[in-house]
Amino acid sequence: MNEKDFQKKQAALAALNYIQTDMIVGLGTGSTVSYFLDALAASQYNIIGVTTSTITSQRCAELNIPIVDIDAIDHIDITVDGADEVDSYLNGIKGGGAALLMEKIVAKNSKENIWIVDRSKVHNTLGAFPLPVEVIPYGSGQLLRQFANKGLFPKLRRHPGNNQPIITDAGHYIIDCHMTTISNPYALAEYLESQVGVVEHGLFLNVCDRIIIGDNTVEIKERQQAHMEIN
Repeated sequence: MNEKDFQKKQAALAALNYIQTDMIVGLGTGSTVSYFLDALAASQYNIIGVTTSTITSQRCAELNIPIVDIDAIDHIDITVDGADEVDSYLNGIKGGGAALLMEKIVAKNSKENIWIVDRSKVHNTLGAFPLPVEVIPYGSGQLLRQFANKGLFPKLRRHPGNNQPIITDAGHYIIDCHMTTISNPYALAEYLESQVGVVEHGLFLNVCDRIIIGDNTVEIKERQQAHMEIN
């Protein structure tokens, strides 16, 4: 196991400390969450999961983690998910796995959100990771032009094998905006939300309550609170 995978696993194991039996748990998508699912399946916690992607649903089936449709429950106690990038205010960019729409729906319906990441995902400001924007296929070329004119350096996400556009679980395209720095994520979010054809964007602002950063010493940061460290 390389250092980055070790950090991901450490963060995932630390997240188990916030799970209790009989919780309804939102289950994110990605490589770090995969470690959390393994740990959750091996634990004694009797939980019900709400998944954020087909991939996570399939993994839960393999691990015998019971899941339920989000519309069949009236609350989600806690969601554990990863992030592609996190800033010093616990805002983040998500959607590298093309699951940002379902991830945001689950997050917004959760009482608490925990992100588990390796150390490389933490930066002072956002922008190093391309910002995913989920759009409907019809008119996506128009949005590409508009985003380019706005200086967002957009690129339609395609399969590396056949160069066809990647289709999300909801049947949409992903446009990745390659900016080096996002100086005002709130203004950018407002702009994206106002564009016809945009379904959702990967800026997760004021969503995360707690971030667990995997390392030799796991670091935990809470929104508007001093950070803690645990060995």
